[in-house]
Amino acid sequence: MTAKTLMIQGSSSSAGKSLLVTAICRIYARRGIKVAPFKAQNMSNNAAVCEDGCEIGRAQALQAIAAGLAPIVDMNPVLIKPEADSRSQIILMGRVWQSLEAKTYYKKKAVLWKHVTESLDRLRAAYDLVIIEGAGSAAELNLRRVDIVNMAVARYAQSPVLLVGDIDRGGIFAQLLGTLWLLEPEERALVRGFVVNKFRGDPTLFTDGVQIIEQKANLPILGVIPYLHNLYLPDEDAVSVESASPTRAVDSNSEVDIAIMGLPRIANFDDFDPLKSETGVGVRYVTSVNELGNPNALIIPGTKSTIADLEWLRQNKLAEAVVNFALRGGAVAGICGGYQMLGESIYDLHHVESNTDNVPGLGLLPIRTQFLKEKATFQAQARIIRKGGWMSRLHDSIINGYEIHSGETQTESPWLHIIFRSGKPVNNLDGSVSSTGNIWGCYLHGIFANDAFRHVWLESLGWKNKLRVSSQSASFDRSLGMLADAVETALNMELLNKIINE
Repeated sequence: MTAKTLMIQGSSSSAGKSLLVTAICRIYARRGIKVAPFKAQNMSNNAAVCEDGCEIGRAQALQAIAAGLAPIVDMNPVLIKPEADSRSQIILMGRVWQSLEAKTYYKKKAVLWKHVTESLDRLRAAYDLVIIEGAGSAAELNLRRVDIVNMAVARYAQSPVLLVGDIDRGGIFAQLLGTLWLLEPEERALVRGFVVNKFRGDPTLFTDGVQIIEQKANLPILGVIPYLHNLYLPDEDAVSVESASPTRAVDSNSEVDIAIMGLPRIANFDDFDPLKSETGVGVRYVTSVNELGNPNALIIPGTKSTIADLEWLRQNKLAEAVVNFALRGGAVAGICGGYQMLGESIYDLHHVESNTDNVPGLGLLPIRTQFLKEKATFQAQARIIRKGGWMSRLHDSIINGYEIHSGETQTESPWLHIIFRSGKPVNNLDGSVSSTGNIWGCYLHGIFANDAFRHVWLESLGWKNKLRVSSQSASFDRSLGMLADAVETALNMELLNKIINE
């Protein structure tokens, strides 16, 4: 049987498509429907690793979890990971394919489209309902001839489409009506209605607006979804990081202030969502020395381009600030690319990332990294083997995470013993920690989602909020439930069911 489909397209980027798909997946899964998400092409450095080691967009992994599924590569066959302003690494069917300039990428449409349609066909054969997400705007006129993610997919699947607009940014009438009217007639025929997203305040105040849009478009608005706060769910891309205010005053109620380097090519920034969800913990991104202040800890996050972002740290004097902070006894952590930067040297003899054979690191950990042509992508499980300092409380405990990196790092002071990679037993050592214990790093993304590890590290920084210790999995499930409840209440579910089952 071929599954029914529903496609969510937007009037712009960041209209809320990803979270709406997440909510709809959870709503129908709760109703006992076999539902799966799909996005043909995603552009994001926020990635997830499937059980088989395939790499897909973090948003599609979240949507799969909302649907009660393990993420698989068919849910996101093409992932674009920007390396520079006009060049990206292309992940095709979960594996590194090529690094391409934008103008070259568009010439690959035929190859990419084959994988897009085959992946969608496999999902439709395996599930009862597939919720498809578009990208950016449905009316990118200059990209129509190379489209493999928006109306091209809707036409291929003959899928009903809902257009989503972001009322919070203003211009909702132009967003929805303008997008609709710019579509070709056969595309407009697939649009079944609108969703107004991110409404602040009383939605009845927009009753007239609903009527105006419906009259002019001759299409219904299925719901006005409120602006939702306190959802501890990963963002699809770094827009949320770039738009954050790094210079905001530290919350006076925060016992711990954590400053994260706002790298230009930051990757997998949802690593830090578990820290943000803790009461009494403030997390902020900084891009200059003036913004640094006097935090309790610094974190250098993962990055798509370690060498380029290390140079950015040096140009902005942040590299010197990190070193000085660490030498004064400050707590410094590095994840993946940030871990590589903390070492003595980084070699790129194969020119995987740059045209430079080697660059010096920050010299805070006794490690040396060599970039390799092959990329390591694994779900991982590790045992903590360090006995000293704040890690002594965690000795011999098991933590889970995932690896996405091109480098291989030699370490003289490992603190992690990797025991499983993608379900297979291994015997690898990872990570490094300074003799004083205040500086540490590793390749394991998702490490802060381990409750015991997160709490012990925060306590080493002065966090005393033990009466309200949280479970990351509980916070995650609660957020998914809140999202689905709010969207289900706001949407005309009877009409939505009719649209899907026409």
